[in-house]
Amino acid sequence: MLDLMARRRSVRRFTDEEVSDTELEALVGAGLLAPSAKNRRPVELFVARDRGTVARLAGCRDAGGDALRTAPLAFAVTADPAVSDVWEEDASIAATQIFLEAEALGLGCCWIQIRRRPCGDGTAEGAVRRLLDVPDRLSVLCLLAIGRKDEEKEPYDVAKLDRSKVHYC
Repeated sequence: MLDLMARRRSVRRFTDEEVSDTELEALVGAGLLAPSAKNRRPVELFVARDRGTVARLAGCRDAGGDALRTAPLAFAVTADPAVSDVWEEDASIAATQIFLEAEALGLGCCWIQIRRRPCGDGTAEGAVRRLLDVPDRLSVLCLLAIGRKDEEKEPYDVAKLDRSKVHYC
């Protein structure tokens, strides 16, 4: 697992090749299998496979959404705050599991933060909500741009991790 985490890097350029149905189902499964506080499962996933829709999602942020311009697939990771008061944490865990599953499948992924980010005169969340028809009861945490990597990055070197950030008590 540590090797997988070391290989996981944000990918912002993707090839034209589509993500297969089998790969998509594995990604969905990874998100739905994510643990949640008290097993309340507040997370709901919105999956965009239409290239036009995915590309338009890039405009839901004033900056930082360019990975969506070439991605063939995007997930909007949302959750229902009425179901869990720690929905942000639950949604973050689901997004991370999808990210790791993408790497396990040999796909690239990039997390695009939506919550508390601007878009023009409004919010990135409002823009995503309108584009994907996300119900008002759900809050949008992030978008995940996913596809076949068109860039390679070196894995993180586990031996070079900053161990000074670990405090043994």
